[in-house]
Parts: sequence; structure tokens; C-alpha cells
Amino acid sequence: MEQRFILREGNSSLLLFFAGWGSDECLFTRPAAEGYDYLLCFDYRNPDFDYSQLEGYQSIRLLGWSMGVWAASQTFSGKDLPWEMKLAVNGTLTPIHDTTGIPEAVFNGTLDTFSPATLAKFRRRMCGGTEEVKHFLDRQPRRSVEELYEELKALRQEVLRLPVPAFQWDKAIIGTEDRIFPSQNQLEAWQGTPVLSMNIPHYADLFFTECLKGKEQLWTKD
Repeated sequence: MEQRFILREGNSSLLLFFAGWGSDECLFTRPAAEGYDYLLCFDYRNPDFDYSQLEGYQSIRLLGWSMGVWAASQTFSGKDLPWEMKLAVNGTLTPIHDTTGIPEAVFNGTLDTFSPATLAKFRRRMCGGTEEVKHFLDRQPRRSVEELYEELKALRQEVLRLPVPAFQWDKAIIGTEDRIFPSQNQLEAWQGTPVLSMNIPHYADLFFTECLKGKEQLWTKD
């Protein structure tokens, strides 16, 4: 996967963000919380992770969004790291699943008919409305359709091949307007984990600005 420091100033604390499928630094280059370095992870065609980039940090905030929730869970399952908090947003440990993820027929339909038109339709559903689409397009990832197809195909292969990761998140934020990971499926998936329901679609520009900046309401474990 790609691991890119958006901010690296020698802070003792790190914000580690596993973004969703199709992301890059264009979408998530934004200010981080004061006192934190900021490492962004994306492009899950290759699952390899360089753990050496985490060395020296005394405290790590983990943020996972969409497919990044699953990718982070696989990457850190069984790892002992100085977690401050682990926050999952609009994703689950079983991202291709009829009752606790994206319904399998929907996921397969997107992959099997993938094209520029399919991608545009997906992004409209992801953003939930015209205004949010405009915000997304202002930060649109600079990745080719071919590359995104390869990543989606690799994700399906690995999600179906690997066991459900044994990883515990501290809190899950569920967008009640999410049209990618149905909110009811997320609620089913996060039984036993503290949940915060918010009136946001799958991708919400202002939400991520506030979340990366460390908005206190979001970064509390209860």
C-alpha cells in the first residue's frame, strides 16, 4: 500500500489514517490535530505495510474509513502498538457481506461492470448530494480508472480469502445517510462496540476536515 506523510515534524504523537478505496493524498491533505504527525495510507492493491514508519511514536490515533477499516484491521491484528484511540468511520470488519457490510451482489455488480460511468455513479452515491459532490471534485483523487479497478478487484479477492480480522476498535461512527455501507448493516456489524450515529453520507468533506483536525466530540471513547 501507499504510505505518505502529510505532516512529519518530529512529534511524539501520530495520526494514522487508512483511507477508503480509490483515495490518495489529494483527497485528504488537510490540517491534522495540533501536536500530531499525519501519515496517510491508501491503495490496497498490495497489502504490505512498512511498520518502521511507526517507530518512535509514543501515541497513535488510528482512523479508518470505508475499506480502510478492514485494511487497518488486517494490518494491525495481533500487533502491540501505543494506541491512543482507534476510530472506524463508515466501514466494518466484514466489508463484503449481506448483513454486516456492502451486500455481495452490489459489490460484485460494481466490479463486474466497472467503467468511468460506473465510477461516476459510485461517487455520486458516496457523496449523497450535489453539494457534497462539488466538495469531492475539488479534491478528486488523481488515479486512473484502470488502477481503481485493479484495487477493487484485489480487495474483493483478499476480503473473501482472509479470515475476519481479530481487531478491536474503540468507537465506530455510522453515517445514517450512507448509501455504500448501509447504516443498518453497520449497526449490525458493530454490536458490542460504542457507536456514534451521525447524519452524514459515506463521504462528508466537512466531517473529515473536523475529524483530522481532532474534533473532541469524535475522539472520545464513549
